[in-house]
Amino acid sequence: MEINSLFDVKGKIVLVTGGGRGVGEMIAAGYTANGAKVYISSRDAKACEETAKRLTKEGPGECIAIPADLSKYEECERVVAELEKREKVLHILVNNSGATWGEDLSTYPDSAFSKLMTLNVQRVFTLTQKLVPLLSKAQEEGFVGRIINIGSINGVNPPGLETYAYSASKAALHQLSKHLSTRLGPSITVNTLALGPFRSKMMKFTLDNFERELAESLPMKRIGAPGDVAAACLWLSSKGGEWVTGTVIPIDGGSLVATQAKL
Repeated sequence: MEINSLFDVKGKIVLVTGGGRGVGEMIAAGYTANGAKVYISSRDAKACEETAKRLTKEGPGECIAIPADLSKYEECERVVAELEKREKVLHILVNNSGATWGEDLSTYPDSAFSKLMTLNVQRVFTLTQKLVPLLSKAQEEGFVGRIINIGSINGVNPPGLETYAYSASKAALHQLSKHLSTRLGPSITVNTLALGPFRSKMMKFTLDNFERELAESLPMKRIGAPGDVAAACLWLSSKGGEWVTGTVIPIDGGSLVATQAKL
């Protein structure tokens, strides 16, 4: 049970959605730094291409951009077709693409629910459904395929902000992950990371204005660092995480217990 073999992802084929920046970029960087071949996909084609180029240069793994608007069914199909054209197997799928929306209850738009439930939940199902055959082929190499869905502590405990569609979509994602785990084992594991605050476009306004206060409210007294989420993904993707499935794992600096302590 040597450490390097327990947490090794060298040579594995990975897809990280929303990998052009933010949390997705942190995750993709963790895989490429450990020798994986990583495909990243996001709507921002420029960010996607720039991140792929930089991560490949940093190595030792490789990062390849497949820009796509994953809120659209046909774009999910295109990404899957591109992967199938390039690779005979997919070892790891990280569903990270997502959006949020905050607005007063009285004016909260119906369109926000449609947008967020589609991208944050429905398209996770779409990509998973379409990629199961490629993930299942990992069995031929003696590898258990991995699906890691990026959820949120807001899907566990109600947030203070008026982000109704976001919290509802993340709670739905957590349940979807558990449901899928019961159908896809033993050839594929499915787990969710319930993230606390990390530096991302989604959190930019909050952290630019309230990072110190937010950090002080947490038991660990800081927001998440890139290595925190990357390490969790590496664990779940490697031999060390092979017997973990159907779980929602908080990567949150103690956010959930701090919230519970205040109730």
